Amino acid sequence: MRDRPNKVRVRLWEHIWYVLVTIFLVAASVLLPLFGLGNFIMKKSKPKTLLYIAAGLVIVMAAWGWYAYYSMVDLGDRRVSVIIEAGDSYGSVVDQVVAGGVVPSRVMLKYAGRFSGVDRRLTPGRYDFTGENSCRKVLQRLREADFLRLKLTVPEGAPIWRVASALAAVMELDSAEIVNLNSDPALLAELELPCLEGYLFPETYYFPWRTDARTIVKEMVAVFHEQTEPVWTDSLPLDMSRSDIVALASIIEAETRLASEREIVASVYVNRLSRNMKLDADPTVIYGLGGLDRPLWTRDLQRDTPYNTYLHKGLPPTPINSPGLAAIRAAVNPADTDFYFFVADNTGGHVFSRTNAEHNRARQRIKEASEGK
Repeated sequence: MRDRPNKVRVRLWEHIWYVLVTIFLVAASVLLPLFGLGNFIMKKSKPKTLLYIAAGLVIVMAAWGWYAYYSMVDLGDRRVSVIIEAGDSYGSVVDQVVAGGVVPSRVMLKYAGRFSGVDRRLTPGRYDFTGENSCRKVLQRLREADFLRLKLTVPEGAPIWRVASALAAVMELDSAEIVNLNSDPALLAELELPCLEGYLFPETYYFPWRTDARTIVKEMVAVFHEQTEPVWTDSLPLDMSRSDIVALASIIEAETRLASEREIVASVYVNRLSRNMKLDADPTVIYGLGGLDRPLWTRDLQRDTPYNTYLHKGLPPTPINSPGLAAIRAAVNPADTDFYFFVADNTGGHVFSRTNAEHNRARQRIKEASEGK
């Protein structure tokens, strides 16, 4: 579901097949009623005359069949949506296509679809038609199940409510339903996960229209396992579990987007955990408050939530976002440092320190530099 299907391919044998079928049907339907007339003509004319007439009729009808099959209808910017539900008949699909003015010939679309077997292989979905279309293009799209797939991009570091918001906007789903799945016992037991947060892998996906929320999150979790499987080793820092690593990676993802800093940030938190120090991670506080659209205030650090790592030791109870693969790698392989502190330098990076005194001096220098601008 992450990739679009291949575009429609034009097969020469299909062109020949549909034309021959058209010739056969038209010739049979036109010439058979003429047998009576043919007998009369045979009495008055030579046999070759009847053959010439028949051949002429076949050529005319073949030309019509070719035209009906390949003739384009230009919808311009207008979009015609054909919705196929499970159990719909091919006739009802033809009715939708013709009613939308997508093709020039109901007869050609109907019988070509039946003779090619497309009518027996309908895939439910929403098929959007715009621009130029023909019977051939419509049948080919139905054959290839080239239905509408909606593009959904989950950015690195997105908490579940942002993922839910994106799904609601793109997939026309209820964002509350997706957030509630984060604590759905049956789903989590099926996926063998403590929660969904952290496991909705940041990636660009293409989902069929009307895909339900459970199917979507299962796909995201499957991609998480597929992408992270090569990362795991038998020896994780501090003998942490994989769920601990994902939680740590989510903090790293929130703290820095600089590739050069990820392993160093990881080392700071691993060093603090090894000495039973509180993590003092601002992003966990923000997550515990449901996200903030303003800077973190000092009084926020005193608000007691399970995610306030200024008040509670250890990792937060769950990840705080969807970490990318690079952040997970950094959590698995932190740099070997003796840093225990870091502060943003107001240029997108951080200053790392070994002691609290050193950290305070770094903060003062950054403050003075900022005020001096």
